[in-house]
Amino acid sequence: MFTKIIFFIIGFSLMVIGFSYIFIYSNLLSFGYSIKEYLEYLITRYECWYFVVGLIIIIVIIFGKGKNNGKCI
Repeated sequence: MFTKIIFFIIGFSLMVIGFSYIFIYSNLLSFGYSIKEYLEYLITRYECWYFVVGLIIIIVIIFGKGKNNGKCI
């Protein structure tokens, strides 16, 4: 149970970091970038992939099967 909480916190932290970079890079749209160019730029930046990695970690933690050991929670 404790490891799930730790992985959830790590996933959430990665999502926050990644989303903050996505938000910061949204200023490129005001410089004349199109949506397609903006998304292509986001794909090339590893900081923005933190959002995707964090989201995958959280989905696995929430919906993944864990050891129950016969205990009712």
